[in-house]
Amino acid sequence: MTSSLSSPDAAPPASAHAAMQRLRDYLEAEIIGQQALVGRLLMALLAGGHVLVEGAPGLAKTRAVKTLAAGLDAEFHRIQFTPDLLPADLTGGDVFHPEDASFRFQPGPIFHNLLLADEINRAPAKVQSALLEAMGEGQVTVGAHSYALPELFLVMATQNPIEQEGTYPLPEAQLDRFLFHVRVDYPSREASRRILRLVRSESLSGVADNRVEQLSQADVFTARRETLRLHLAETVEDYLVELVEASRAPGAYSAELADWVRWGASPRGAIGLERGARAHAWLSGRDFVTPEDVQAIAADVLRHRILLNYEAEAEGISTQRFIEELLARVPAP
Repeated sequence: MTSSLSSPDAAPPASAHAAMQRLRDYLEAEIIGQQALVGRLLMALLAGGHVLVEGAPGLAKTRAVKTLAAGLDAEFHRIQFTPDLLPADLTGGDVFHPEDASFRFQPGPIFHNLLLADEINRAPAKVQSALLEAMGEGQVTVGAHSYALPELFLVMATQNPIEQEGTYPLPEAQLDRFLFHVRVDYPSREASRRILRLVRSESLSGVADNRVEQLSQADVFTARRETLRLHLAETVEDYLVELVEASRAPGAYSAELADWVRWGASPRGAIGLERGARAHAWLSGRDFVTPEDVQAIAADVLRHRILLNYEAEAEGISTQRFIEELLARVPAP
């Protein structure tokens, strides 16, 4: 799929921010009690990243990305990952045409703008590696040829933290390709009531009550350029780099933290912090990035990029706690 921005004569939309706000309002009306998930999906869209969502069944993970697709002028596809899935089921493959005795490439479901990889940890390593190339390089390779994916390409993968039997844990290289690792929890009592009313209304009418003008891909790419133009002070840049450096060697701030960590965040973690903080600031309506923007998204950016050692795990120390301690100890400008 070719973006309309591929033409140099394409006129920029009047207000990408207003269009994105309408999409956000629509998502929050349709996905009740999961504002954090909605925010991370929009930030990933702005930053050109991917999202791994972890949570128990029934917490609107699938509904979230389907609703996002409904609000975008983009193609959506859902893949249920299973142990018998093959890489070609994802990427497509060369198909023989007997009429001219030739092979032609038949694109697979990965050639969509929004891809829901449902229960990604149930797929074997070969399938996961095919997805890794797509997420990291924006292309897939079949045989001797590589094929470019759409310019607007976002993967939202889900995994169930409860059932681990018959699963294939994602390797660190795969996890590092995700911009955010979001953990969703149960909604509040009031949100549960609103969910019941929404589902009842949809069941009676057959369709959702809310409608939204679809956000164009031109708006998305304009918004991405705007986020990259936000002012990032050198002190804020130094702060986010120091957070990543401290995740690897926190001894300068705490001997206890140094005893917990085995591997810290990669340079991609620093890139993710900057892109996520810029998107957070842009969605907040500011033209500059603050330390609070970095702190707001730090846990979801770093959670899957930090490995604790066995001693910390035996003591019940979580990566979340490590990041919270890091944010508390590394001074912000």
